[in-house]
Amino acid sequence: MHKSVAEYSPSFELRYQSLFRDGCVLVFPCDPEGRVDLNAVSERTRNGYLFARAMVGRDYAVPVVQRLH
Repeated sequence: MHKSVAEYSPSFELRYQSLFRDGCVLVFPCDPEGRVDLNAVSERTRNGYLFARAMVGRDYAVPVVQRLH
């Protein structure tokens, strides 16, 4: 069974960097493997995550998991 994002948060985040706009990054809480718990986030965050995921290679680079300090 996978742990929920809440068990890791705020230790990790999934970062989608824009391919065309410097400094434009979409960030979502995730587990160490980059999984976003869609049941634990708001509808707005869920929609943003699904958009970013669909736009990889078009508007956003492949996401990177980053450990927070």
